[in-house]
Amino acid sequence: MNPAQPPLVLASASPRRLELLARIGIVPNRVLPTDTDETPLKAELPRQLAARLAAAKAEAAAAAAPDSLVLAADTVVGVGRRILGKPVDAAEARRFLTLLSGRRHHVYTGVALRSPDGTTRTRLVDTVLAFQRLTEAQIADYVAGEEWRGKAGGYAIQGRAEVFVRFLSGSHSNVVGLPLFETAQLLRGIGWLRP
Repeated sequence: MNPAQPPLVLASASPRRLELLARIGIVPNRVLPTDTDETPLKAELPRQLAARLAAAKAEAAAAAAPDSLVLAADTVVGVGRRILGKPVDAAEARRFLTLLSGRRHHVYTGVALRSPDGTTRTRLVDTVLAFQRLTEAQIADYVAGEEWRGKAGGYAIQGRAEVFVRFLSGSHSNVVGLPLFETAQLLRGIGWLRP
């Protein structure tokens, strides 16, 4: 970080995003989760939802930390036009995994970087994945392990679900919750991160 640059605020409660940033040597000065309504708008597509929520989280955190550089992100799993959020219970996690079984899906992450002057720079990253055809036993075992809790789409690629992935095109870190290449590009673009 350039000492003349504003402090960096991460507008997320996700420990995975903190871990991902640490991988590239970034430690936010402050973590400021927002209480943003993540309910999709009528007819909103998964990619639109990810972009809108990232920008909304950046704006909400900037209101509480106006002199800071705010980094926000939101990850959404989409199967066609259908949005798979964070399962509310084991039954929904089971439904999500059944839907993902043997088919391709998209993981979209919207990333928003808001400067103290109110300028917001954004990126939307799309990773395509395909799961193997899952057996009932695999689904039941995964759901029983509770790794699905708090995870968009009901799975964690950085955990036991990685064994289900037979195809991945795009950013792996995007699927975990923050596309590192694009995030670093945003920070470099404003001179916060050295090239």
